[in-house]
Amino acid sequence: MGEREYGRVRQIALALPGVNERLSHSARCFFIQDRRPLCYYHDDHRGDGRISLWCPAPPGVADELVGAEPERFFEPTPSASGTFSGWLGVFLDTSGPHKVDWAEITAMIKDAYREVAPKKLIAQLDDK
Repeated sequence: MGEREYGRVRQIALALPGVNERLSHSARCFFIQDRRPLCYYHDDHRGDGRISLWCPAPPGVADELVGAEPERFFEPTPSASGTFSGWLGVFLDTSGPHKVDWAEITAMIKDAYREVAPKKLIAQLDDK
């Protein structure tokens, strides 16, 4: 389940400067310089039966998107340490009128990158 979606997310994330991949908390995770989490890819997270992507979001974006389209977007529950606070989740297993827009997912991952990457790496991204 979800290998096609995972492949697309992986291609987008690993194209960004300094991004690598490893497991974290039983999820496929993409990190910037192996330290800062960029996004988590979840397939059946805690038995929810869904495929989703979690990313840091600019202030206010998660509230706006979840309010406008709760069938597509959600706010991940923050961990005890505060990880995932202010993050945005998007379901990648939607269809019909809520079909995944991969240009939107690319923009979401790039926005997350701009939120957490060091300035010198962001400059490399903006130069492309």
